[in-house]
Amino acid sequence: MLLHVGTPKTGTSYLQDVLFHNRESLAEQGVHYFADRFDAHFLAALDLMDLPWGGIEEEATGAWDALAAKVREVENGTVIISHEILASASWQQAKHALDSLGDSEIHIMLSARDLARQIPAEWQENVKHRSVVTYAEFLDEIRDPAREGRIGSWFWGVQELPDILDRWTQGIPPERVHLITVPPPGSPSTLLWERFSTAFGLDDLTIDFEGIDRGNPSLGVPEAALLREINLAVVPVLEPADYRPFVREFLAHRTLAKRRDSARLALAPSILPWVESLSEEWVKALSGRGYDVVGGLDELLVPAGLADKPFVDPDTVPAREVLDAGVATIDALLQEAIRLRKSEARLEAEVAELRADLEHTRSLVPKQRAREGLERRWWGRAVLKVYRLVRR
Repeated sequence: MLLHVGTPKTGTSYLQDVLFHNRESLAEQGVHYFADRFDAHFLAALDLMDLPWGGIEEEATGAWDALAAKVREVENGTVIISHEILASASWQQAKHALDSLGDSEIHIMLSARDLARQIPAEWQENVKHRSVVTYAEFLDEIRDPAREGRIGSWFWGVQELPDILDRWTQGIPPERVHLITVPPPGSPSTLLWERFSTAFGLDDLTIDFEGIDRGNPSLGVPEAALLREINLAVVPVLEPADYRPFVREFLAHRTLAKRRDSARLALAPSILPWVESLSEEWVKALSGRGYDVVGGLDELLVPAGLADKPFVDPDTVPAREVLDAGVATIDALLQEAIRLRKSEARLEAEVAELRADLEHTRSLVPKQRAREGLERRWWGRAVLKVYRLVRR
């Protein structure tokens, strides 16, 4: 039983996409990823932790217990459960999850990336989930020692590596704990998947990558700034169920994320020394635990030379750059509106044609019934015979 508990922004969406689209062929090869919909493990995680999530949690009732029951039914082979928000589980929730999986040999899988990339990525992810908090406010929140705010408590719940592993490795020997590190910038694009494949025992299996999405795309600085401004306008009036498809999926992922020439969001220089110190503490703590590390703990340190790289602040990005992103957004919206209008017109024509066919069919029903009535009587059959002769 391979239980992948996070962390967010470490290639988890891509891994889950590969597993979901190959679940049937993987099952034939002895690896089970139980999911009847792409977000099945997300719903199970919501259920386990009883998390509110814009109304989606109502669909999640009973999802964890149902998934755990399927795991317990497997007698041979490997089962994989994977979702990054599991990282936020409390000690009690993690214990319940582990206990619910029966007598399986449980391995804890944790994918991790250096804080210098995780901090800006988490702010951006907040913005893609309706947040209007500025980057500066976000950094203040996560540096608050009390961690009592919503942002700070969530961030450390899903990012503080030693604590996550403390919560999830109750009674599990260190050789069954696998830490997969995300390669540094500039590494081969296939390296992270190769590490996942090795850690999850997928190296020798047949996997189809055709049509697999590359996961959760990031935004440039002006695009993220624009999305935060959009949130200020639409969050008070737009239901979460509408925000997801129209703002996060269409605007953020399918439109703004495709603009690749913009500056990428980076760690603010003002907190670099703090992040360096904290990262060193984590690596020191993890290095003595005896975990199986796929990659290298040194990759969790702040990359060398980061202080010398330019920093573009999303809170003060030039208006011209935000305007350019806004124009691209309007262009995409117009094209989508035209596409939808054409689709609507086509559907209206099809409905009109079906309605006409239905009316024609209804007009034939009385005639059909009369003919059937005549066919059942000898004199009726004679009348029909005369009628047909006259029609000729």
